[in-house]
Order: sequence, then C-alpha cells, then structure tokens
Amino acid sequence: MTKRVGVIGGGQLARMMIAPASELGIEIRVLAEQNGMSAKLAATATGDYRDLGTVRAFAADVDVVTFDHEHVPQQVLRALVDDGMAVHPGPDALQYAQDKLVMRQKLAEIGVPQPDWAGVSAPDELQAFLDDHGGRAVVKTPRGGYDGKGVRMIASAEEAADWFESFAGERILVEELVDFRRELAQQVARRPSGEMVPYPVVETVQKHGVCAEVFAPAPRASERTVELAARIGVTIAEQLGVTGVFAVELFETTDERLLVNELAMRPHNSGHWTQDGAVTSQFEQHLRAVLDLPLGSADPVAEATCMINILGGPAGAEIDDRFARAMRAQPSAKIHTYGKSPRPGRKVGHVNVASDSIDDAAYAARAAAAHFD
Repeated sequence: MTKRVGVIGGGQLARMMIAPASELGIEIRVLAEQNGMSAKLAATATGDYRDLGTVRAFAADVDVVTFDHEHVPQQVLRALVDDGMAVHPGPDALQYAQDKLVMRQKLAEIGVPQPDWAGVSAPDELQAFLDDHGGRAVVKTPRGGYDGKGVRMIASAEEAADWFESFAGERILVEELVDFRRELAQQVARRPSGEMVPYPVVETVQKHGVCAEVFAPAPRASERTVELAARIGVTIAEQLGVTGVFAVELFETTDERLLVNELAMRPHNSGHWTQDGAVTSQFEQHLRAVLDLPLGSADPVAEATCMINILGGPAGAEIDDRFARAMRAQPSAKIHTYGKSPRPGRKVGHVNVASDSIDDAAYAARAAAAHFD
C-alpha cells in the first residue's frame, strides 16, 4: 500500500520533497497557505495552518504529518496527536524551535554548550545584561523570527524599547555577542524507532541575516570539531525527541569551542547541498525518517560541494530566462529553483556544484549563480 505523507506548508522545502517522494513510491500531499506557492505541484489543499478544522481535515487522509515550517500552533499539533495521528516532529520537539527561550532553557538543562543568555522583561534587566557582557549583546524575539528577522545587535537597552512596548508582559531573549570565527551547521536524521544518522558538519556564510553560501564538508575542520558537532546534534536529537531531519546552527569560536545558536526542526538551507553532494539528500532522508523507514547513507559523493543561494535578482525579472546562460557557462552546476517571483533579497533558488576541491566547487557555483543577479 502506498504511504501518504502530508506536509503542512507550501514553500520550497515541501517542493523539494516531491521528487524523492516520487522516487520512493510515496504519495505526498501539501497543505499550502494559498494558491500558486512553491509546492503547488503537490498542493492538494489550501487553508490556514492555524485553524484546527482545516488541519484536521487535511491530516485525516494521510499516514503521517510533517512540516515545511515550524509555525503550526501547539494546540493544533497536540490535537492531532490526541486524535492518534502520527506527527513528526511532534509538538514536544517542535516547541524548542518555536520558542527560543524554551530552547535555551532546555539546552541548559541537558548541558549543551551555548552562549550566555537571559530572558528579560524590562529595560533595566536588559541594561544589566549589557553591562555584564561588555556593553553589546544580541536581542531576539522568542517566537517568529527567521532569516535575520526578529534579531538585533544592540549597545543600549533603548535600542529595544519598542520591543518592550510590543511584547508587554513577555520576556525578550538576550544573548552575549559571541566572538566567533565562523558559523557551522550540523544536521541529524532520527526516526521514531531511534535510528540516527548525522551528516557531515558544514560551514555556512550569512549575508544580511540570510544564508548565502554553504561549504560541505566544512573546510579545515579539525577531527575534534567534526566529532563534537556530530555529538551535539545527536545529543539534542535524542534528548529533545526529534523525528525527521533537523539542523543545529553553531558558532565556532576562535578557541575552537562550538556554541549552539539556533535549531531548525525540518530540512534546512544548510542541507541543500545534499541534493547533489550526498548519497541521500536531506529531503529523501526526511521522508524516510518520518515514515520510520531505514535511513540512507549521509556520506558525501565528492570531496567538496558548494551551495550558493539565488537571492532574488532584480524585481520583475524572469528566472527562466537565465537558465540557459547559467547552464552554458557552468555545465557542472545543478540549478534548483522554487517557483517564486524574483525580488531583491528573496530566496528563489540555489546552485550546487560538487567537485574535487572546495575552491573549484565555489568558483563554479558562484559563476552559475551570478547569471541570476
């Protein structure tokens, strides 16, 4: 009997699950927020993922529910579980990606290394944290922020005054400003029966708060760093009960410590390289994991793979018009687009190149992506 996977959210992550689902003989169905979204090829329903009735009706016709994003309310998720529906990752795990304060508290409880942090509800508490941490810090909205949204670097409590007004009675997360050498990401797949497979740790480069480039495996990573990143990812997956593919964003400090920045309980931008650079892509692996099927190998298929995000291009341009130029210029490049209308800064696709060296992979991937500017 064909297994049916229901994905809540019609974005590019759902879109990139369609091809591996077809190859595995899995029927994939998508609850999209509106018509015409990235995953429209598999969108069997549209509606509000915050509405229990809508989500219940969608879930009634699938074997397992999973996600393109982490924004489905806890009360909706827990109602599905109470209905006997298989939900992966489940609400107990998703809460740590939905609320950064809850995440920080849990990571402290299980002893995972992370920056100094505090939950503050008044400007004087924030100023006290600043005074204790060199006069600068990062403030984050506990819920809803991503791709640089809901994050500020500040040097005084006044710079977050509007947040205290907007979130009156709620706490804001403040973290030390970490002196890091680079950012890394560790992905782990875990199935409900407990099998886990970590991917190689990768280096990520952010521009304006958005992931722009990924180098896999992370260049010049020591054996200790590789082992520690995998151990952190496996520990979090096990202790938080994560099911599916998830990502741990990490800071590598100048003294080679690793500190957890954030978590993503789903396939992640840092794992797009796996589509063309690993034996099993993160999207196939996620489907295997949520269906509790044996996990695939996460080994790289080349010495190095580089992923470059295509960030928007000029407003009004047609992405399709640029394909031929990019393909002609860089035949080794694999181009993935999301079916989105271009606008400056928007993620509309990515380019992967696998090669014998990271420099060659980066050159070819950047050259191909440049045709979409």
